[in-house]
Amino acid sequence: YQARVDDKGRLKLPSAFQQYLSALGERKVFVTSLDVRTARIYPISVWKENEKFFEGFHEDPETAEDIAFIANDLGADSEPDGQGRVLVPQELRRVLGIENQPVWLDCYKGRINVYSKEIYEERKSRASQQVGEKLRTLERKGLK
Repeated sequence: YQARVDDKGRLKLPSAFQQYLSALGERKVFVTSLDVRTARIYPISVWKENEKFFEGFHEDPETAEDIAFIANDLGADSEPDGQGRVLVPQELRRVLGIENQPVWLDCYKGRINVYSKEIYEERKSRASQQVGEKLRTLERKGLK
């Protein structure tokens, strides 16, 4: 889906994403980035699970702490307004270069990903490489 972050930093969610959040029964979201390349909009319950994951990740606690730090530094709670617009934090917009720009959205693993044009094109190119081989691998593993 294509959308736009307006000059006030609001992202108008397409109706499919508004319906997704409504179906979860949640209004509150956490808007952030974990990789400083892509914004992520988490339903608050999914974000709370991530916070528990960070706290309990004893395999490499410094890595978990660093990613949680980035997420909290760039992120903020938000709630879609009556028109389905979500406020993207100012620092996040600046870092990702998405203020008053078109963006592309998808939903994966319980979150909404927000891509700038550059990152979307990069992601599309990567996904398209050897797509036939990737598809055969997944079909062998049970993809229908």
